[in-house]
Amino acid sequence: MEELARESISLLARSASHADPPRLGSFGAVFIMLKSALGAGLLNFPWAFEKAGGVNTAISVELVSLVFLISGLVILGYASSVSRQNTYQDVVREVCGRAVGQLCEVCFCFNLFMISVAFLVVVQDQLEKLTGLGEADMPYHWYTDQRFALFIMCLVIILPLSIPKEIGIQKYTSVLGTLAATYLCVAVIVKYYLMEKHTAIITPDSWASMFSVVPTICFGFQCHEACIAIYSSMENQKLFHWVVISVLSMFFCLLIYTLTGVFGFMTFGRAVASDILMSYPGNDVVMIISRLLFGISIITIYPIILLLGSRCRVVLTVIWITLTLLIAMFVPDMGDVISVIGGISAFFIFIFPGLCLVFTMQTENVSARVR
Repeated sequence: MEELARESISLLARSASHADPPRLGSFGAVFIMLKSALGAGLLNFPWAFEKAGGVNTAISVELVSLVFLISGLVILGYASSVSRQNTYQDVVREVCGRAVGQLCEVCFCFNLFMISVAFLVVVQDQLEKLTGLGEADMPYHWYTDQRFALFIMCLVIILPLSIPKEIGIQKYTSVLGTLAATYLCVAVIVKYYLMEKHTAIITPDSWASMFSVVPTICFGFQCHEACIAIYSSMENQKLFHWVVISVLSMFFCLLIYTLTGVFGFMTFGRAVASDILMSYPGNDVVMIISRLLFGISIITIYPIILLLGSRCRVVLTVIWITLTLLIAMFVPDMGDVISVIGGISAFFIFIFPGLCLVFTMQTENVSARVR
């Protein structure tokens, strides 16, 4: 989400004059990292906890993954300082060579495409709940189907927002993703304690089931594409300072994701949906607010993702929206989409940073950069 991060940097960073590039302080860097990571991925965490076999197993996998997540961020910051590049793709291309850089470009576009699909799946789920379909004894009509409502929303709202070449109001409303995630975390905890009966903790079906939480972790904690833009805009670019920023950012993400996963899972147990909001009644006012926050956030962020993924504006915009809409309409479950995104995200979180480390270690003295 480099474009989103850059727009946030331009809003938060301090600049000595209009000619100087904006420079980020520590607080601004942590905030934009959180803004890049927190979002729709949170909806899948309680389901991932259930698939992993319970709270203890899922948290253990999270903590192990956190080491690699932070390591990837640190490596990318170091690689950026070595290569003097300020975007993820440019760093990989400069450090690892043209072939790896091209692979990074392909993964980047495909990842954005699948994230777009996931966003539309989330919107479709919320439309189903908000319209009351599937819960009440309402007669079915084609014009009341949530898929038709999603089509109209893409045609009337998302497409017009996606045509312009610049980001307008979206750069201000994109913070709603962080707000929605924080609100949902608090709401899930409160709802759990308001329950009279709580679900018992289960155990994993097999040792392999614990790894089912990894794709969700990769999707949820994914801010590595934006981290280089953030690092290159910071006032203090010492490696140790970047380590502190990375640790703080991932810690706050871990806190919100874990609390939501734990209490969401313990509220519904085996019955938890792959989208936690789908587990709550459609007439729950607290969750209606959460659905609206996520819906508005996704509608405004979707055009930014499309801007990153396409170059020929009108033609590719229409094709992109059409394909993601068709997949979202007929995808059986949000968990399936998250699994694909998590697999692609692993390239940006683990594989490409690892390659950058290997190549930079061959040519640079790390101790000089640490100082």
